[in-house]
Amino acid sequence: MIAFDYIRSQSVKDAVTAKAKNSKAQFIAGGTNLLDFMKKYVLQPETLIDISRLPLQEMVMDAKGLKIGAMVSNTDVAENNIVKEKFPLLSMALNAGASAQLRNMATVGGNMMQRTRCGYYYDIAMPCNKREPGTGCPAKDGVNRMHAVLGTSEQCIAVQPSDMSVALAALDATVFLSTAKTERTIPFTDFHRLPGTTPSIDNELQANEMITAVHIPSNKYNKSYYLKIRDRSSYAFALVSVAVAMEVANGNIVNARLAMGGVAHKPWRLNKVEQFLKGKSATPQNFAAAAAMAMDGAKGFGHNDFKIKMGKAAVLEALQKANQST
Repeated sequence: MIAFDYIRSQSVKDAVTAKAKNSKAQFIAGGTNLLDFMKKYVLQPETLIDISRLPLQEMVMDAKGLKIGAMVSNTDVAENNIVKEKFPLLSMALNAGASAQLRNMATVGGNMMQRTRCGYYYDIAMPCNKREPGTGCPAKDGVNRMHAVLGTSEQCIAVQPSDMSVALAALDATVFLSTAKTERTIPFTDFHRLPGTTPSIDNELQANEMITAVHIPSNKYNKSYYLKIRDRSSYAFALVSVAVAMEVANGNIVNARLAMGGVAHKPWRLNKVEQFLKGKSATPQNFAAAAAMAMDGAKGFGHNDFKIKMGKAAVLEALQKANQST
């Protein structure tokens, strides 16, 4: 990696002010993603702004839901009793990601900001529209087994790798973004972007902003499951993942939320499937019908064609296992 300057911020205002002044600066908290890219020269920030000690490490529950500070570690969220009791889907998704050591270091905000693990993005000898706009996307005609089948563009078919983000998308979370003077909120499902013509822009975070918290609204979901299909049983990114949260009463689905990972440039919310399930009985037949529509519009690129069939099967299995949960 290149030599860089280091700044330790004492407040959110200090951090975002320093970042706004230097377009080649990057925030660093746990560093579990950023340092990998720096070592491979994919990202070469001139300045690292350490935000790990900012007062954003609280989890607060009230009648409206749970607010989680951006600096809370993935382990602390996953093992929190309130999360496990009221938002078990999030705990399951976090425990499915990375290793225990990485979860101890990784933060909520950093997890959201993960960049793709596309091999062409990682390899600075290869062209990549996400790394260098206008150079091309060799993944489309190359080795693309791990790549997207939904929401792709001619510019990019990379996937977003975060397990946590799939669960937060399904749970209707909200993201808090702060500048030196103001704060705004954005639905979690709107935070990450599809590639379109600007695949180098992963999300809606502005240059003078940082993530300060996420909020998960209270809900009545009593059936949850996170299914992650991967090449090995641990420490591997998802080929396909499915997050399911349902409210089931007397055998009927009062409400349902579903999102998928490993299939798109952002967590892929299954709105059509949710609407289909709402009000229907929780039967194998209805789950099968819902799963059949889950991959509508999907397009494979050769090596990843299998994801279309796998995605349907994964949604069916996730629904069945969620319905069996207590």
